[in-house]
Amino acid sequence: MMSLNSLRLKVLMAYVAGMVLSITLLVIAAVVVVQSNVLARMDLADAAEGLADDVEFDSNGRPVGFDSRRLDDLAWLFEGPQRETAYWILDDTGNVAVFSGTEEEFWPAGGDLLWLGRGNFTFEHEGNTFYGVTEPLEHAGRTWYLQFAASARFVDLLHRAAFPLVVTGVAIFGSVLFVAFGLCAYITLRYTLKPLRDVSESAAAISPRSINARLKTEAVPTEIAPLVDSFNRALERLERGYRVQQEFLGNAAHELKTPLTLIRAQIELTEGGKNDRGALLSDVEYMTRQVQQLLHLAEVSETHNYHFAVVPMQEVALEVVSYLERMAEAADVRLAVRAVGDVKWKADRAACFTLLKNLLENAIQHAPAKTAVSVEIQGETVTVRDRGHGVEVEQLPLLSERFWRSAHRRDHGAGLGLSICQEIASAHGWRLTAERAEPGLRFRLSMGRGSLPLDSQGGSDA
Repeated sequence: MMSLNSLRLKVLMAYVAGMVLSITLLVIAAVVVVQSNVLARMDLADAAEGLADDVEFDSNGRPVGFDSRRLDDLAWLFEGPQRETAYWILDDTGNVAVFSGTEEEFWPAGGDLLWLGRGNFTFEHEGNTFYGVTEPLEHAGRTWYLQFAASARFVDLLHRAAFPLVVTGVAIFGSVLFVAFGLCAYITLRYTLKPLRDVSESAAAISPRSINARLKTEAVPTEIAPLVDSFNRALERLERGYRVQQEFLGNAAHELKTPLTLIRAQIELTEGGKNDRGALLSDVEYMTRQVQQLLHLAEVSETHNYHFAVVPMQEVALEVVSYLERMAEAADVRLAVRAVGDVKWKADRAACFTLLKNLLENAIQHAPAKTAVSVEIQGETVTVRDRGHGVEVEQLPLLSERFWRSAHRRDHGAGLGLSICQEIASAHGWRLTAERAEPGLRFRLSMGRGSLPLDSQGGSDA
């Protein structure tokens, strides 16, 4: 359904208004012409021209009347007690050569030479108004003049009889014109505005992950092309700003790694209390983890950093479990991987490793001792579940926020782990969700054409 603010609707409404106005003016014009003498003059001129074509001449070149067949068809017009029509033919001196059944006195002034030549005239006869017309005709080098007249009441009667037909004809013509041009206008607008719909869909698909995309202007109407060009230039400015932000984030993380490494080395070499050194080392470890995750977040936010290939998901999961084995042993948590069939996804292997590592780290940090964290791989879904405390319902909207951390965890992580997971999932077109598993949480990574952030279904952080 078109909106009231639709350009297409406005153009169609303007067309409809124009068509209605045109048809109305056409009807009014038809009424005025029918009720005026203009149409009568035109009809008489056409009749006289038709009669002139049927005039017959004798051997001396004088007119003797009309073609007999034509005269039989028109005899009723010139007979009867009430003379409503009449004709006669005069030479160039005004002498009458032939005339209809009416007396010559029917014509005023006996064919006044002022009437000769092509033209219209009006006269009165026995209280009735008559319209006349003169039609010259050439024969054998001589010019003759056919004059034809009809009473005003006779013409009016014919027009009144023809008026319904005229109105009907105008209505049919207007309806056909309305439908034909309306259909053409609708189809034209539909195909003319299609490039705008395509551009709109392309613009809606642009996100920070595809900010390098630009709108195509080849098929866009000339009037809209400047707007599309301006939008593309705005995208270029946004892309530059986004790149500068990402580069700053990556450079800051890199620059902080070296000082933190030096600080850690100095603390380890410093003589002092064991507790003081442990607290300092814990703070440095926390800062180092934050810097590392910021660096990961900057890397996974850039699509060009991904290299897609066929990845065996069970193999990646086993690598992650092996990598986190010591962490799980320290937490007294058991890791288990279960795969149904040989599951292979098209993905970036390093990104998959980081995603599963963050999910398992998050699960280990929330899992109670003596419990298991399981990874299940089946078809188009990878599930990671812990049996910890989970999160409260009111905390669910906070789970996708960066730097948010729940209370039930063993370390003091940066709160960026799941943000990194979500960036990786979005880059692959996957869907990452979390739900309460009673006990614990269950993260589900699903293949799909689109991706959605962690929402009200639940989630956690790392």
